[in-house]
Amino acid sequence: QVQLVESGGGVVQAGGSLRLSCAASGRIASIANMGWYRQAPGKQREWVATITRGGSTNYADSVKGRFTISRDNAKNTVYLQMNSLNSEDTAVYYCNADSMTPQLQFVRSWGQGTQVTVSS
Repeated sequence: QVQLVESGGGVVQAGGSLRLSCAASGRIASIANMGWYRQAPGKQREWVATITRGGSTNYADSVKGRFTISRDNAKNTVYLQMNSLNSEDTAVYYCNADSMTPQLQFVRSWGQGTQVTVSS
């Protein structure tokens, strides 16, 4: 089993910043892609950003230039730095990870989610 634990959510004023963290633990041999998704009230979960093990990144157009995804492979942790937040960024943010167990089993895992609320 692989567990992902997010932290760093909260309430922030429009224009402010937050940094989310997500730490993976459990039966992990290596982690390939790690990413962030979000789900706003009444909407479907949407992809936000992805980072490969080598550090290549991709972003949704809605966050490009404002959010930065990064990771620490030694700590099995992924981060999401969010700047210039606006009300449309209000959502529950979920991290995910594609990992390989020592038994060479592929596992896609999800965190429990952390609430980000942007007040105007």
